[in-house]
Amino acid sequence: MQKYNIHTVQKDETLKSIASLYGLDKDALKLFHNNHCTVKDMILINLNGQKELFVPRTAVADKNILVKFGKGNSLTLQPENSVRRYSVVITIEKGETKNELKYETSVRWLKTDKGIHFFEIDRTSNLYLNEEEVNEIADLLAYRTSKVLYPLQISTDEHGKFEVIENADVFLKRWTAVKEELYKEFEGETVDEYCRKIEKIISQHEAINLYLKNDYFIRTLFFGIYQSFGKEYRTEMTTTFPVVDNAIEPRYKLTLETDPLKEETGLITIEGTGKLYEERDIDDFIRRSPFSLIIEDEPVMNEEGTFRLISYLKGETSLPESLYLECSIMLQEEKKISVSVSGIDEK
Repeated sequence: MQKYNIHTVQKDETLKSIASLYGLDKDALKLFHNNHCTVKDMILINLNGQKELFVPRTAVADKNILVKFGKGNSLTLQPENSVRRYSVVITIEKGETKNELKYETSVRWLKTDKGIHFFEIDRTSNLYLNEEEVNEIADLLAYRTSKVLYPLQISTDEHGKFEVIENADVFLKRWTAVKEELYKEFEGETVDEYCRKIEKIISQHEAINLYLKNDYFIRTLFFGIYQSFGKEYRTEMTTTFPVVDNAIEPRYKLTLETDPLKEETGLITIEGTGKLYEERDIDDFIRRSPFSLIIEDEPVMNEEGTFRLISYLKGETSLPESLYLECSIMLQEEKKISVSVSGIDEK
């Protein structure tokens, strides 16, 4: 993120008049400029032929374009009464193989209690695989059986990070009707297998939470971007993401940044970049090992993976208008998950 703006010096402008324009002390402006410019453009006492001045990113004439941060330059999730519809595109790439999944969903705020936020998520469209409505029996069964989960109620922490499923008790009650509809349309061992699988999951709360922890949309929308960014508008964090099937998700070390100025659209930007940060090596992940099989006092960390996130907020406390997450890891070949979430304007 850019940490400064550039002021083009106009005829008859002075250091004092430029500082006044931005609401700065002239000595503070001089110090900031001198810390960013080349030696030949440094200001000694007053302006002496400088054509451009470096000014702080937050020093703007129009204060309406400044993000209104809380303490410690924090953004706080306060989603009261929010209802959003999103278009979701999930792309899974492994080597030369690429599959794209599309659907639409709604997210409705339910309540906030002691800093914990509760939301209801519902799928509002059919599922499309590689631009075509799913029609293979395996894909259809996976989609139809998953309907038992929706509407789905979840909770997040104060940072907007997904925590647990809140309405797991109703899944078994819904299952009878869902199963009955399945057997009207399908028959045979394949449908029996899917039914047994979903019954096993919904009969145990821990299994449900583990199953939905792999939901790429939920993990992306409720990533936990509402942080304190500090005086440099940047914070460091570690996170995990289910880019591979493993009991212990791969860990990534990220730098999360925000711009103190809103874009021309009035949106707040948050960007995150990082790398895999794991003691487990490629072979450990291929074997689906939850821990490194080699114990070392000072292990060489596996950084063969990347993480990228960009999110746009309409308000300092709102759910994202749109966001994009991309996560990769190197196995025999690179595996990459990308999730694009776009708000759908209500008519």
